[in-house]
Amino acid sequence: MSYHHGNLRAALIETAAQLARSKGADGVVLREVARQTGVSHNAAYRHFADREELMTAVADQAMAGLAAAMRRRMSAVDVPDPRERAVLLLSEVGHAYVEFALAEPGLFEIAFAVYSVDPSAPAEIEPAADPSSTSDDLGPYDLLGQVLDDLVTVGLLTPERRDPAQILCWSTVHGFSVLHLRGPLYGVPATEREQSLTAMLALVLRGLVGDLD
Repeated sequence: MSYHHGNLRAALIETAAQLARSKGADGVVLREVARQTGVSHNAAYRHFADREELMTAVADQAMAGLAAAMRRRMSAVDVPDPRERAVLLLSEVGHAYVEFALAEPGLFEIAFAVYSVDPSAPAEIEPAADPSSTSDDLGPYDLLGQVLDDLVTVGLLTPERRDPAQILCWSTVHGFSVLHLRGPLYGVPATEREQSLTAMLALVLRGLVGDLD
């Protein structure tokens, strides 16, 4: 893309996101981002001190995209029974996670690559959501937490299992995504992958709440 006017920072982030889509995380180099945006690398450095800052900004955009994908699928759940709704929402956020990862592998990679830039640095935990926040304000991890809170509210998930369940659910869909993106399940036909995902999410739900029959 060529930058002409407006918000240069946003233009640089968008160019970096496009590079991530085509070349993956390793393809995001600040000088190349500046060149493709149509500005000098010095102009780019006025907005980002280094590549890590740029990668963090792209990761934020990727996480926002993942959250939006989750909200789209959640908004399609329209059932009156609160228990059934809570169960369906958990399935939908799981499907949304995998769909986003497979549709946007470069952004998905960057979304988590920034957390491993310095292996010696302490892990950063996403802060708890403000109770007054709406779903539009929440990131992916908190959207999953909101769904698990619903399962607790309707009596399907015990409060003691709520926090471990959040880690379990996230780890499961993340691992599933990675296996299909660059692991031994790469190239599995979409129909077979969808069947496996549906079965896996059903097993996760059963492990959390037991049989629903």
